[in-house]
Amino acid sequence: MLVLGMLLAVGLIFVLPYVGSGGSKVDYSFFRSQLESGDEGNIKSVVFFEGNNKISGEWKEPPDDPAEKPAEKPADDGKKAPKKLPARFVTYRPPVDDKDLIPLLQSRNVPYQTEPAAWGPGASLIVNMLIVLAVIGFVWFMLRRSADPLGPGGMAGSFIRSPAKRFAPSEQHNSFDDVAGMEQSKRELQEVVEFLKNPAKFQRLGAQIPKGVLLMGPPGTGKTLLARATAGEAGVPFFSINGSEFIQMFVGVGASRVRDMFRTAKDSAPCILFIDEIDAVGRVRGAGVGGGHDEREQTLNQILSEMDGFTQNEAVIVLAATNRPDVLDPALLRPGRFDRHVPIDRPTRTGRVGILKVHTRKVPLADNVNLETIATGTIGFSGADLRNLVNEAALNAAREGKTQVDADDFDAAKDRVLMGPKREEILNDKERAMTAYHEAGHALVAWLLPDLDPVHKVTIVPRGRALGVTQLLADEERHHIGEQRLHSNLVLAMGGRAAEKLVFDEYSAGAENDIQQATDIARRMVAHWGMSEAIGPLAFHQSEEHPFLGKEMHEMRQYSEQTAHVIDQEMQRFVNEASQRATEILAAHRDKLEQIAQALLEREMLDREEITAILGARAPAVAAKAS
Repeated sequence: MLVLGMLLAVGLIFVLPYVGSGGSKVDYSFFRSQLESGDEGNIKSVVFFEGNNKISGEWKEPPDDPAEKPAEKPADDGKKAPKKLPARFVTYRPPVDDKDLIPLLQSRNVPYQTEPAAWGPGASLIVNMLIVLAVIGFVWFMLRRSADPLGPGGMAGSFIRSPAKRFAPSEQHNSFDDVAGMEQSKRELQEVVEFLKNPAKFQRLGAQIPKGVLLMGPPGTGKTLLARATAGEAGVPFFSINGSEFIQMFVGVGASRVRDMFRTAKDSAPCILFIDEIDAVGRVRGAGVGGGHDEREQTLNQILSEMDGFTQNEAVIVLAATNRPDVLDPALLRPGRFDRHVPIDRPTRTGRVGILKVHTRKVPLADNVNLETIATGTIGFSGADLRNLVNEAALNAAREGKTQVDADDFDAAKDRVLMGPKREEILNDKERAMTAYHEAGHALVAWLLPDLDPVHKVTIVPRGRALGVTQLLADEERHHIGEQRLHSNLVLAMGGRAAEKLVFDEYSAGAENDIQQATDIARRMVAHWGMSEAIGPLAFHQSEEHPFLGKEMHEMRQYSEQTAHVIDQEMQRFVNEASQRATEILAAHRDKLEQIAQALLEREMLDREEITAILGARAPAVAAKAS
């Protein structure tokens, strides 16, 4: 109310001079012409305002509006009445004083008067003081009010308060039944649930429950869902915050938010405090060029201090999730802080079946949908990938006006997820032929090399960023890969390029992604996995790598130029040998290459059954011999 009152006072000061002085604004020259017209003029009265050049008055007879254009004659020779001005008018004297105005008014018997000024000479000073007081009152009001839109404690209080979201036990709708495919991880967290439900059971034996549990795994594997399910099973409050929400541009704000967050958690004990993407604030201190980030490091120090301050009778469990455990500070991972590390991997076949059952609870499925078959064909999918697969299948069924989601919808959804959406592009005959032979080369090499996964589908319909796709689909789970299989993967990558050279005697730019994949595989074989006799069993990492995604992150080469030259030579030898082998395979089976390419040109897409009909049964993979 203080602020509104001051703003109203300022507004009145500016508005009062103009209150009661209404009328149409006219030019001063028009006012003089009306004053001098005829014997008595057309001005009835005039009012002057002290301190400015404003003149207000009243017409004897409202004249025609000088701003209106003369009306054209209508077809019946009638005349349109001109627009009249209002009875009152307002005008302004020019900067040069008109000394003849007052004598002219007197000669025309026009009564005139002068209104006093709306404020005195110190008005501008008063206005400035009121503006300053209004600003001070606004700041005071925002800092002192008890209820703030951003949170209790006013604007400054909300700035340093923790933005963690609190979920009451009644709001927790997740349980371990909603988490499929993580049996080992759920067993690890079941102990946390029992401690939160009955801490005395452990305390009477002197057992200490871990203060922190770190959930680590690839993106999309369900770390956040597992944390929420743990709170739902325990029936305790759940506080959730992202690691990046601690970091602000002002040093010290993050640490204040950490203190407030842990204080609130202790007041709500027993409870679970979940920090998602903890690597945003928990990275190794002092890392990077020029040292560390002061605000981030102070925030991390406060987290370490607060976790040390937990006493054993405070039933507060800190769960954290990350997909970069390799960059976390060692002090964060030591016993006494995040004591327990729970790895969460991509689900196995049984886990995928369970995840599909969870995500299809509200989806009407047709009788020809077999979730076990879908799970078998989605090796390597995470929980988020499977959820996306079900959603894409439902969207496809909705687009086609179906009442149920059938197997064809899941096939279309899997193609969209694995190969990308279809692109509407028109290729000329040569481009289409080169694409067909390119994909036929990949498919034939994959079919003839028993170490590789079976070919699931081949298409020359542009999808994603590619003009054609050869999709392989594993028949079984694999956790290791041997040198022979890696060399076969190199041959597969070079198969499309070799087919182009064999048929058209030229290479195309369409093999760019194949060459990149072959280069990455060859570099890992030589510099990471010790599969080169010239290099030996030594690791020469060119950059920091993501622990789960296997992608290079930052440049950090720590070996000589001579070693780098040898690595480059070995990589070149591996890829060149693979290219030569692919050419030999395709040349020896040129008739099969032609058959696949022609079938692709006719049908645009071939599945496994159609490829089998062209090439015959595939040779079984040779089992590795144990030494």
